[in-house]
Amino acid sequence: MQKQNGALGEVKVFKDPIHGQIHVYDRLIWELIQTKEFQRLRRIRQLGTTYFTFHGAEHSRFSHSLGVYEIVRRIVDEKWNKDLDEKERLVALCSALLHDLGHGPFSHSFEKVFHLRHEEFTKQILLGNTEIHSCLTQFYSDLPQHVADVISKTYQNPIIVSLISSQIDADRMDYLLRDAYFSGVSYGNFDLDRILRVMQRKKDGLAFKKSGLHAIEDYLMSRYQMYIQIYFHPVTRSAEIVLSKIFQRAKYLYANPDYSFAYLPSFMEPFLAGTVTLADYLRLDEYMLGSCFVLWLDEPDDILKDLCDRFVNRKLFQYVDYSRVTKENAFVYDELSALLCRLDIDPSYYLDIDESSNRPYTVLPSNILNDTNIYIKTGTNTYTEIEALSKFVQFLTETYTDIKLFYPEDFILQRAAGDPQIETYIAYLREMRD
Repeated sequence: MQKQNGALGEVKVFKDPIHGQIHVYDRLIWELIQTKEFQRLRRIRQLGTTYFTFHGAEHSRFSHSLGVYEIVRRIVDEKWNKDLDEKERLVALCSALLHDLGHGPFSHSFEKVFHLRHEEFTKQILLGNTEIHSCLTQFYSDLPQHVADVISKTYQNPIIVSLISSQIDADRMDYLLRDAYFSGVSYGNFDLDRILRVMQRKKDGLAFKKSGLHAIEDYLMSRYQMYIQIYFHPVTRSAEIVLSKIFQRAKYLYANPDYSFAYLPSFMEPFLAGTVTLADYLRLDEYMLGSCFVLWLDEPDDILKDLCDRFVNRKLFQYVDYSRVTKENAFVYDELSALLCRLDIDPSYYLDIDESSNRPYTVLPSNILNDTNIYIKTGTNTYTEIEALSKFVQFLTETYTDIKLFYPEDFILQRAAGDPQIETYIAYLREMRD
């Protein structure tokens, strides 16, 4: 029997440092927040290993998801309160709340090594045998599929999709503000209220009044700065590489019939064996992984032990700027690899090149499906893509790329103690970094 949504007898309020207050008026939203799959997001950091660099960046995907919901709620309830029927409104609110549902611990590093996709797990949670699915179907039998379609960008109403996933969506607006706040920086700040005031609907997506052009420029500049200063920070990337190497080494040892783990948590075995089910995935969080790394400090394998020590105690790899490699230093990777081998340090675990790139704004062909360009209203039923109006945005369409080469400076100096040639070489690498 279909359950009626209706308003809660009393509005639920979450105090929030970004939005002041997050309001929950709907019974469905409140029940979704109480599910174990959504509560799991409390135990998943929004920014993965960024806390190694910015110690305050401990906020969770739970708080971010609530923030995205609040932005969408403000739009659909305060701006478009007469334009959406009740079901469409709930599709928008649920999609905002649940858009990150499938993220795992240390999302990107974890996914890469174990060949997992959080988008696929989000879909499984929505459509599978879960509390989330049961909750959604109690209100509308097709609601799980509609939410999954919004998140996968195939939903029939492109305006709802644009709210959740576009080049100026609720997801990006919340994480820029939230990540900046908890990282203790000002780069991600922009005028959210102004952007929401000038936001309008057009037939196939979102548009903005011309008077809000500068606010949108500011938002795009904030995105540019956050990627350079926060998301691409070399210390954070070093931690991610160490994390990836831990998983890589654990997989290798698990596949080695001659190796026996001193401690192998049962929750890790499906991931190491490549037999992960949804239940396995939902069981794992960053607290459990952290305890696993601490236990692996006592492993008989020196590489796994050392990598875990580096992660747990923040003894990370150093780096050189590989974006500016010249003919004279083009062989740094090969030289370092040879040096590590000579010192009996395995380069496959202690040497890596990381390339990070981002384009703050991408101009897409207007005829493609899911056109996410930012449009400015320039006349009655006339909309102009923002790059055509802003020289500033034209600059932001260029791709920023940063390449770093990571290596264990401490290990090298320890193994080659007193060798003047190696010490001179390390000094040379430090100059490349500085």
